[in-house]
Amino acid sequence: MLVLILLVSAVATALPSKTPRRAAATAGPYKTPLTLEQMAGKQAVVETSLGSFVIDLRPDLAPNHVGYFMKLAGEGAYANTLFHRVVRNGIIQGGDPLTRDPAKSAQYGSGGLGVLRAEHSAEPFTRGAVGAALRPDQPDSGGAQFFVCVTDQPALAGQFTLLARVSEGMDVVERISQAPADAKGAPLERVVIRSVTIRDTPPPEPLPFAGESAEQLERHTAVLETTAGNITIGFDAHKAPEHVRNFLQLAHAGVFEGVAFHRVVRGFVIQGGALNYRAAPLTEKQQKLVHTLQPEFSDTKHVKGIVSMARGDDPASATTSFFIVTADAPSLDGKYTVFGRVIDGLDVLDKIESTPVNGESPTTRIDLVKVRIVG
Repeated sequence: MLVLILLVSAVATALPSKTPRRAAATAGPYKTPLTLEQMAGKQAVVETSLGSFVIDLRPDLAPNHVGYFMKLAGEGAYANTLFHRVVRNGIIQGGDPLTRDPAKSAQYGSGGLGVLRAEHSAEPFTRGAVGAALRPDQPDSGGAQFFVCVTDQPALAGQFTLLARVSEGMDVVERISQAPADAKGAPLERVVIRSVTIRDTPPPEPLPFAGESAEQLERHTAVLETTAGNITIGFDAHKAPEHVRNFLQLAHAGVFEGVAFHRVVRGFVIQGGALNYRAAPLTEKQQKLVHTLQPEFSDTKHVKGIVSMARGDDPASATTSFFIVTADAPSLDGKYTVFGRVIDGLDVLDKIESTPVNGESPTTRIDLVKVRIVG
């Protein structure tokens, strides 16, 4: 519970305790002139000095907060402000107009508040939730400042207004939260919000290869660009259409980039594609493509050059890891899904197979740099 207690404190103390509390403007709390229909289906693209992320606005949960956020974004009010407080893998907080001025660093966290009344909902403060920052013990003191949950924060429920949720770019949010900071959570280097742009939510991007027939899938080949050379594979989509489709989609999204061939068993197989051997974590968008596959076993024999999917004890547990057979392996027949075969680069396969190993692990890392789709 210590992390959550610290997190609640980090968000709640947006205004230093020694600063006198200020009442909301005499005009009363802000009420948006926009209708729910005008605010529905909107996103905000937050461009920062560490990358961009996208949030889906939720006027159904907090119409006045969303309307005010859209108003400020449209006026350019967030441009060149900072994420002034971070809790590593906890939250990031920004939007204070005072953060434009380095001379006012002692006041960061106190600006732009006291404008909105709370709009609490039952929506949980899970990873990606965007909430309104407050003055201490003043639930109706929301305004320009907002925070983003990097991890689930159930302790915030009922205390803060949730107005949006990150739909793209959580890797950027995580990166911001991990910025080196002082004891109060202030980043040691300025993390700048360059712009916040409101846009209509675009329609979902169609998945590549999703509607292709077996004949169309087989027109593609894949070039495995490795640090030992290139291996080209062709596909057998008539016998394993969903495995072929899955491999092409993962390759197209860059999921295999920087993944090692982590297992070499001479006279048997080389194996790669396992995500725990990837040089960098997947992006949120890439992670959404990873799923288990139903087996598509066939009568194709596991002979040299065959490409087949690795799995655990459950036949339906294959995800990203695959192997290439380096010699006849009848013990694998009918138990693993064959989806392709090497059509060029058997010499590179031999080179990888002959690499020095410690047990079954190569002593020198062999990377799958990328998978290039041809055709």
